[in-house]
Amino acid sequence: MLRPRLIPFLLYDGEGLVKTRRFADPKYVGDPINAVRIFNEKLVDELVFLDINATVQRREPQYDLIAALAAECRMPLCYGGGISSVEQIERIVSLGVEKVAVGAAAVKWPALVEEAARRVGSQSIVAVLDVRRTGVLRKRYEIFTARGTKPSGLDPGLFAKELAARGVGEIVINSIDSDGCMEGYDLECAHRVRNETSIPLTIVGGAGNLQHVQELWQTVGIAGAGAGSLFVFKGSYRAVLINYPTSEEKDLLIQSIMGVVGQRGAVTTE
Repeated sequence: MLRPRLIPFLLYDGEGLVKTRRFADPKYVGDPINAVRIFNEKLVDELVFLDINATVQRREPQYDLIAALAAECRMPLCYGGGISSVEQIERIVSLGVEKVAVGAAAVKWPALVEEAARRVGSQSIVAVLDVRRTGVLRKRYEIFTARGTKPSGLDPGLFAKELAARGVGEIVINSIDSDGCMEGYDLECAHRVRNETSIPLTIVGGAGNLQHVQELWQTVGIAGAGAGSLFVFKGSYRAVLINYPTSEEKDLLIQSIMGVVGQRGAVTTE
């Protein structure tokens, strides 16, 4: 059985790293390369780097920055932002990036991720689905694009299932409602998506402490636990401080849930 992953998500606005709250009110948190160097020292499982403005601003990925990040990273790196063609994905992979995250393009052109998976391999294609609760009773989930402003009409679980059939290697569910709030993951949404597909799944949005991570793993089994605020802020005043659990802390966290995960017959494909 493979181990659960604990993954920092870094958001880039075109100039520096920021952290948002419900996809708004970005707060500057530092320089990308410096952050990567710190995470190298902390032996993180994986790093996700998302250019959150590239698609909205209709600009190309910043290939020079991506190359610098890939050269600096000592852990698997996933890049997303501004993707609109298979050729861009191939170029990013050629720079040394292990995974490419596709969001709006996957929603608009599902065939794009299918062709990309065929060319570079399913293991390198990640679909990032930004999700929020909708409806009068807020019991329905819907995928949004354009930084959470454009509804797609798509159910995240059913669309994740379709993308898996098209060859996507991993699904990231990003909760707009929980983003930056540090009050816990949307476990109901995570559970619904997990029930629709068995491919590797990462949940992000809402983690404020390691107990929230533990609750996620107990709910969906083996999954990636993504977080932004948890790894860039410290204390009640949200002072900027790059942090990550020690190897011992992470091992204890994983050991505390492995028995529960095993009893639940959780997916072990990650």
